Amino acid sequence: MQFNNPVIKGFYPDPSVCRVDDTYYLICSSFQYFPGVPIFESKDLINWEQIGHCLTKTSQVQLAHVNSSGGVFAPTLRHHNGRFYMTTTNDTTRQNFYVWTDDIYGEWSEPIFVDQGGIDPDLYFEDQKAYFMSNGSDDFGVSGIVQSEIEIETGKKLTPSRTIWQGTGGRYLESPHMYKINGLYYLLAAEGGTEYGHMETYARGSSVSGPFEAYPHNPVLTNRNLGGYELQGVGHGDLVQDVEGNWWLFHLGFRQIGQWQTFHHLGREVFVAPVTFDEDGWFTAGHNGTTLLTFETDRISESVVQAEKKSFTFDNTEWDKDWCYLRHPHSQNYKLQSNKLTLKGTDVSLDQPGTPTFIGIRQKDFNAIISCDVHLTDGEAGITLYMDEHHHYDLAIRKDAEGYKVIERLNIGDIKSVENEVNLGSRNHAKLKIRATNDRYTFSLDTQGEEIELGSAHTKYLSSEVAGGFTGVVIGLYAYGEGSHAEFSEFKCDYI
Repeated sequence: MQFNNPVIKGFYPDPSVCRVDDTYYLICSSFQYFPGVPIFESKDLINWEQIGHCLTKTSQVQLAHVNSSGGVFAPTLRHHNGRFYMTTTNDTTRQNFYVWTDDIYGEWSEPIFVDQGGIDPDLYFEDQKAYFMSNGSDDFGVSGIVQSEIEIETGKKLTPSRTIWQGTGGRYLESPHMYKINGLYYLLAAEGGTEYGHMETYARGSSVSGPFEAYPHNPVLTNRNLGGYELQGVGHGDLVQDVEGNWWLFHLGFRQIGQWQTFHHLGREVFVAPVTFDEDGWFTAGHNGTTLLTFETDRISESVVQAEKKSFTFDNTEWDKDWCYLRHPHSQNYKLQSNKLTLKGTDVSLDQPGTPTFIGIRQKDFNAIISCDVHLTDGEAGITLYMDEHHHYDLAIRKDAEGYKVIERLNIGDIKSVENEVNLGSRNHAKLKIRATNDRYTFSLDTQGEEIELGSAHTKYLSSEVAGGFTGVVIGLYAYGEGSHAEFSEFKCDYI
């Protein structure tokens, strides 16, 4: 069959995957957004459905006043003796921890902390022992991939943290994962930074703690030399074996806005590439060591149809799965109904690393039409295309002394400008509409059957290349101002 990448679109970075019987589970980073660490499920490795989150309680993760791209970094998902474990880093507090559950559809435990530094932690189980890995420096000051044995019930270290591999020389050695395959231990890692030089490398050895011999042809997967190719930033992967015995590498990557336009604003997404072992036990990945936007493979049954959801509304999404908040929300400011949303604003704005009244859904593709009916009583409310507190575009209804008006506001770094406004007089409602293409957003409103265009802005100013950080654009509905009150209905995001 033929399948298309990415298999999970939008800001879902740092995938980690495991198989239990005939079902596959995958998790991703969430940074400052809550609930944390989304969970997906699949039967065929190509079609994925979100089933929940790992971190759903404020007691599980500290997100208050976390700057954008802080908070919950790259997680690892593993299954051992009937129990799921998710380990991750709160990069803001510099703490590695894990949570567990016996029911992946239910709640997860309170966090168990491990006294080992670095980020991108991994858990490996063997012979009733648990090994904890991360990047960083070990207890002796040596940098690299660091490993210790821990007591899984408490997180207590049973051995000193010791560096077991220092990579191949690429910068930002990270994302370690350990596997035992045909009697050998394989240590997978990412190098080069989660940017245009990103790559997957690996080594193998006869012991869980090394020494490890690097694959002679590293990197095993990278798109770093494919100039003018839409898919870039390939790396940070996790191996999984399917029910037929085939191996796959799930990894992140990002899509540029154009062939020669080196900007990406959708975030890092989930891609998959086939893996093949040779007779000497080394493996290769992808197409000549690169990931393609389309793969032809006979590993997946022709009966599998890759489905893609093209329209997202209040009615066909779930508030606790598809939508997210900035940090820990104040629940009294949200009324979530099947076809309507009511928000009460506060004095916390989108420009602050606090908890504004905001609920969002990730932008999943370049070309889209986003619309929503907004009824405002007081204050300001509308749609925001949100990258971080310093980079977002807002289309909103605002009330002032002269009445109601629709504004188009651009927030790019230190520049915050209301580019256009349309007076509504005493009318306190309008349909707000945003048209998205690869390189531009266009803002308009529909009032009394007349569509009025306010302006447009480049998508590149919401890209990681401009804004920095590790997230992607989230389509947010928000309210701002003490006493502000707004109702949202007829939300629709149609991908073209």
